[in-house]
Amino acid sequence: MQQGMNVLALVKESERYVFLYDDESHSTVLQQLGKCAADHELSFTWYDAAILSQKVRRLRQEREAEANAGPYAE
Repeated sequence: MQQGMNVLALVKESERYVFLYDDESHSTVLQQLGKCAADHELSFTWYDAAILSQKVRRLRQEREAEANAGPYAE
C-alpha cells in the first residue's frame, strides 16, 4: 500500500496555517490543531480546529473505506 502525504490548509486574512501529515499521524495532527487553538498569540480558533478536525476524520474514514473495499469494488 502506498503511503501519501496529506495537506490541511487554512488561510485567515494574511495568515496561513498549513499542516502536513501522513496517514499514520492523524492523531498527532489533531493534537496539534488543539495546541494552535489554545495559543492566544495565534488567530487560529477552536472553531478552526473543529472544522479542520472534521476534515482529518472524514479523510481517514474515506481512506479506510477504500482499503476495506479492495481492488475490485465499484
